Amino acid sequence: MSLPDKKGYFGDFGGKYVPETLMALLDDLEKVFRGALKDRSFQKEFQYYLREYAGRPTSLYLAERLSRHLKTLKVYLKREDLLHTGAHKINNTIGQVLLAKRMKKTRIIAETGAGQHGVATATVAALMGLECVIYMGAEDVKRQALNVDRMKLLGAKVIPVTSGSQTLKDAMNEAIRDWVTNVRNTFYIIGSVAGPHPYPLMVREFQAVIGREARRQFLAKEKRLPDYLVACVGGGSNAMGLFHSFFNDRKVHMIGVEAAGLGLNTDQNSASLKKGEVGILHGSKSRVLETKDGQIKPAHSIAAGLDYPGVGPEHAYYQEIGRAQYVTVTDQEAVSGLKLLSRIEGIIPAMETAHAIIYLEKLARTVKGQKSVIVCLSGRGDKDMGTIKNLI
Repeated sequence: MSLPDKKGYFGDFGGKYVPETLMALLDDLEKVFRGALKDRSFQKEFQYYLREYAGRPTSLYLAERLSRHLKTLKVYLKREDLLHTGAHKINNTIGQVLLAKRMKKTRIIAETGAGQHGVATATVAALMGLECVIYMGAEDVKRQALNVDRMKLLGAKVIPVTSGSQTLKDAMNEAIRDWVTNVRNTFYIIGSVAGPHPYPLMVREFQAVIGREARRQFLAKEKRLPDYLVACVGGGSNAMGLFHSFFNDRKVHMIGVEAAGLGLNTDQNSASLKKGEVGILHGSKSRVLETKDGQIKPAHSIAAGLDYPGVGPEHAYYQEIGRAQYVTVTDQEAVSGLKLLSRIEGIIPAMETAHAIIYLEKLARTVKGQKSVIVCLSGRGDKDMGTIKNLI
């Protein structure tokens, strides 16, 4: 098991790089969070909502036609797309909104790129009767219009962010500014394993249900552990949710798939682990896309949820110690992945997930014999129809 030290570092990565205004709040949040982990009543309530409201456990589906297509890989899909709201994001928002209630916060804020975290946050805020404000880059508001409408219907106020590249990074900047200003009554639900400690740890723990279920389900089906785990990585919550429960199983190979965008030889990508440097972004030390003088570069991906110039610090740690391998897939390849799964299995994946799907073709060409793989199907692709309708 991978745990941060007392200051919130996974090896050299993590920590708290925030204004003094937030330090006491983060310390309090960590105490409440660690207390909740040991509190049976909290765990019972969390599990109740995961089961009865979100729809857990999700299935581990043997994709037989995809497996035959790939020849050397037996592919199981962890169907997080079947959850309420359409993605894995609901796991984390349920956990965090219950913490917000414990801390007697009356207002919820969040950032979102693809909109799935925004929808999940608006959903749990409605469930608990809390005010909700979602920050979203103006560019993402356009390409994820369906999710914007869903958030508004759920009662959230959606604020388009017009600064910078008008995508996820800029939305997170604005959310942090709001948080600093309204720290007394506001709880910030961060959507990925990023941000200042304890958020990377907290989000991972709430998403670890993915890996715990997948491990148990695979053992029941195959009587052994899988050879590979594959998941897309932007900030990295769905991947860390799957990977964490297998951390000590050294024979299980973990592969995170980043967005190469228009290519690694261009500035139009979101491959923080492949192309980034060690730096500070949104409250933690990790690998980020930055210029020689330390300014954050704009990121690019056809998938709004991967369009982020950083990555969760635990992923940077996994890469540093060699526990996980990180690869890249371009926009064009990801569109092929979306088409492949849609037409061969009748499952339309989110554009983010499509990066992981198409990487299987590359993996299949490198393995000897037949190997088994679990892919985290992190979300469904309804939200991406506006983006890709002219590409299919």
